[in-house]
Amino acid sequence: MRILFVGDIVGSPGRRAVAELVPRLVDRFLVDLVVANGENAAGGIGITPQVAEELLNQGVDVLTSGNHIWKHKEIVPYLEEGDRLLRPANYPPGTPGRGVTVVETAAGHRAAILNLEGRVFMSPLECPFRTADRLLAELPPDLRTILVDFHAEATSEKLALGWYLDGRVSAVIGTHTHVQTADERILPGGTGYITDAGMTGPLNGVIGMKKEIILERFLTQRPQPFKVASAQLQLQGVLLELDETGRCRQIQRLQEAVRG
Repeated sequence: MRILFVGDIVGSPGRRAVAELVPRLVDRFLVDLVVANGENAAGGIGITPQVAEELLNQGVDVLTSGNHIWKHKEIVPYLEEGDRLLRPANYPPGTPGRGVTVVETAAGHRAAILNLEGRVFMSPLECPFRTADRLLAELPPDLRTILVDFHAEATSEKLALGWYLDGRVSAVIGTHTHVQTADERILPGGTGYITDAGMTGPLNGVIGMKKEIILERFLTQRPQPFKVASAQLQLQGVLLELDETGRCRQIQRLQEAVRG
């Protein structure tokens, strides 16, 4: 089974990259399942129902998210109604939406996607490690393919979760920083791991935003409104190849540019 994970989609430039590149990558690598982090897909922060539907109609099977999922209030009923847009599972009980879903591919393979958020340098949510334990225990015992999106700031916390879940999930994919790391590997128990899958959107800015605005913020320490950059579009992510037991046999970083 082959899974394409698309790194954090930023604004309309990121959505354009998804529209142009995801179908090509699916055909080239014979991808069975596409998962993408879409929490910044609407205007560079948050996601709306319209944007979620747009991405799901462009070849994405499941959207994950993170701390910016609540930016647009209209996303709340959308989270409640469907199961193809996830919010981190370790928000308190009663939070709208869900943090795990099980899907079936066209070939009949079932896969669980689990979304977690880190706590280091972020909000003091429930423990992502213990939340993962609970959710894994609730999945059907014969479900072998399990992908985790860990939306976290600290590299140490991401790597720690990778080791904690090694041998129990197919892959732990880090998101949130928008900077792709070069540490992809397969842990001893057969779990694919990367600290951050990167960003899908404009590379000529700072984590997807116009560099002039970000530089002004650093130089003056005054708040400035974020604006999404627009040029040098690229899709970043990883391609996973799993065996019939759900173990990762190959993990490959991707950096695909939009031409023109």
